[in-house]
Amino acid sequence: MNALLNKFTFSPEILDVISNCKSVWVPTTKAELYEMCFGGDRRFNVVYDVPGKGPVKECDVTRCKNGAAVNYVEDYMRRRDPDCMRIADDGPTDKPRFQDVYGYPFDKLRKETMEWFKTQELIFMPFNSGGNTYGYPSMLICPKNAAFFAFALAHLQGFISAAECEGFKPRAFIYVAPPFRHSHFNGRQVCVHNRTEDCHEVFSYNLYPGPSAKKGVYSILLDIGERENWVTAHASCGRIVTPYENEIVIMHEGASGGGKSEMLQDITRLEDGTVLLSTNTVTGEETILNLGETCHIEPVCDDMATCYPSLQNDSGKLVLVDGEGGWFLRMDGVTHYGCDPVYERICTEPDEPLCFFNMEAHRGATCLIWEHTLDSNGQPCPNPRAIVPREKVPNIVTEPVEVDVRTFGVRMPPSTAEDPNYGIMGMMHVIPPALAWLWRLVAPRGFKNPSIVGGGELKSEGVGSYWPFATGLRVKQANLLLKQILDCPNTRYVLIPNQHIGVYKVGFAAEWLSREYLARHNGRIKPDHLEPARCPLLGYALKDMKLDGQKIRSKFLRTETQDRMGLEGYDAGAKILTDFFEKELKKFDTPDLDPIGKQIIDCFMNGGTLADYEAITPTKF
Repeated sequence: MNALLNKFTFSPEILDVISNCKSVWVPTTKAELYEMCFGGDRRFNVVYDVPGKGPVKECDVTRCKNGAAVNYVEDYMRRRDPDCMRIADDGPTDKPRFQDVYGYPFDKLRKETMEWFKTQELIFMPFNSGGNTYGYPSMLICPKNAAFFAFALAHLQGFISAAECEGFKPRAFIYVAPPFRHSHFNGRQVCVHNRTEDCHEVFSYNLYPGPSAKKGVYSILLDIGERENWVTAHASCGRIVTPYENEIVIMHEGASGGGKSEMLQDITRLEDGTVLLSTNTVTGEETILNLGETCHIEPVCDDMATCYPSLQNDSGKLVLVDGEGGWFLRMDGVTHYGCDPVYERICTEPDEPLCFFNMEAHRGATCLIWEHTLDSNGQPCPNPRAIVPREKVPNIVTEPVEVDVRTFGVRMPPSTAEDPNYGIMGMMHVIPPALAWLWRLVAPRGFKNPSIVGGGELKSEGVGSYWPFATGLRVKQANLLLKQILDCPNTRYVLIPNQHIGVYKVGFAAEWLSREYLARHNGRIKPDHLEPARCPLLGYALKDMKLDGQKIRSKFLRTETQDRMGLEGYDAGAKILTDFFEKELKKFDTPDLDPIGKQIIDCFMNGGTLADYEAITPTKF
């Protein structure tokens, strides 16, 4: 037995696997783990024998100059399936239970999984769920020929040398058993969660790390938080420094594709240095802005903001730290050289090998983040990814931060009077805490989400926009979010659209410009610059907005002023949005809901006005 295994505390079940498997590899360095990814070659095919099917190739792993590039055979495996979570235990949950879905207890499959592990060469890799500073001791067990998965997880959560793990007792496990996807689940991605009193287990029956190494760890943190009454928010966060050296901390939340990574990116400029605000989807007319010096961004976190109780103070603001050791960055917006100089530089010439997914790869060549793998339809995969260790990110913030403004991003479709839709949000809306909570309960997934399978229609990502990763009760998470909001009265709330503002295609320009505006105003917008939005769900709309002396026209601030939208188109879109909220909020109206939460939801159901929401939770101007 590998002597390093003596440093860990394992159950008899795991000890039995260790004693009977072909071999156990316990990496002590990331370099050692990296070499395992290729099986001694420059390109390695990850293949498994599946009963009744024979050898099945899952992906290939190519050794490039700048790291390991992973490409899956199936389009379906190149992004996360939002319906992949199953609950094995009988604890409180609103998620599908394994036995209810498949008709037999998970114990049977668990035993088969452990028996399969005994036929494999295995990697046992310790890590900390939540990062090495504040995280919880955890263990990955996966087949050696899936070493790329362990390498990816080492980047995502931070590597721990097994040699330094004396007395390490895992609070969580991730087990990776890929062939069961074919033998038991008809090719579907499935992650089974088993929660016990002192351990959270994730059984990953697929090799895309999104549902397991990434969001599976998120599930672990949410489960622990649900037990200890705190939240891991689905958010990016940055300390924004204006050209005049004023500082503001902005936390940006939203469903996958809602602009979290983009909040930490510099404004994209055209070749002449100007900024493209919008393109009219009907006429093709462009709106261009001239911006001088813009804000400097000091990133805090990219996706998982851990809000531990021990960090909170008497500032009246939410305090958070990053819950990850590395960032799983989507590069679909990087389509050519020069799109994102910061990450292009990090990924093209890293000082250690990185891990790439769904990107064109050639042995011995540099993997370029703007060359995306083609799906079977001949179009670039919409979910190309690179994992960047957070210490490689320039100007990274390592200490806890107090949040001045919490923004919430939503992917909006084009909308006109002729073809009305819910894309009625202006460039930025200020909302009272009660509405901030409602938006976090509903969390619209929005228009053409590139991160997941089936990202076209309007659906809810669920409470907190992290609900796909939570294993417990919906109402419990709703109550925790409400408590978090009420406990932080000095943090302000804003809504920001991306992709479209009415008839105008804006991409993420609205988000970047709103960030500049908020920073220049220290997160405070005076009431005389605001007016109630026509749709109460949108809180306050801006009367006016000026950046570098340039006025943003009213049609970008209040979409009902657009000629092609008008009041009729706006009201039709508002009805789509309101009806959607009504459908989703009914799920939370239970006896376990916090009384203030019930008051807020009743306010909405009764056609509440902005003044009604303000009476419950006043806006901090």
